Amino acid sequence: MPTFVAAEAHGDEAGALLAFLEAQRGGLRRAVLGLTDARANERPTASELSLAGLVKHVAQTEQGWVERAQQLPHSIERTEETWHLSFQLEDGETLAGMLTFWDGVARRTEEFLRSVPSLDDTFPLPEKPWFPPRARQSMRWLMLHLIEETARHAGHADILRESLDGKTAFALVDEERAARQG
Repeated sequence: MPTFVAAEAHGDEAGALLAFLEAQRGGLRRAVLGLTDARANERPTASELSLAGLVKHVAQTEQGWVERAQQLPHSIERTEETWHLSFQLEDGETLAGMLTFWDGVARRTEEFLRSVPSLDDTFPLPEKPWFPPRARQSMRWLMLHLIEETARHAGHADILRESLDGKTAFALVDEERAARQG
């Protein structure tokens, strides 16, 4: 991991998990640092993935999981026919707009997870063939799943960025730090 995650306040398990989630979000955000929409939409590998598409996918996926945990309808419904749209910017969407959207999602995620009485509280998973029947998962599981999902795509983003212009995660950490200090 190219950044250090500070220790949580003693006994603040939710805080620790949220800090690790934010560290993974930071990896993906850094991967798009300084890129134009055109560059962020490029697909420099054999994959169909682009950096902008990854940002959109991770933001929408996080929002969907938190809405599921709150037992709310999804704000963005996807079908088998529209699933691919979660991985690409559509007309009128920009990388900056997606990053702003994701910031709001992240804020709502933290507010919700800090508001639950216990990380042992559960929510139902949808009746889908890939989930066990009548399955319920804890808020702790939700947080770990969000970390897993974000980290997986942050790793993809590292490869895509390095393929675009040779910049590695460590170089981008240095760039981000210099920009904050400058």
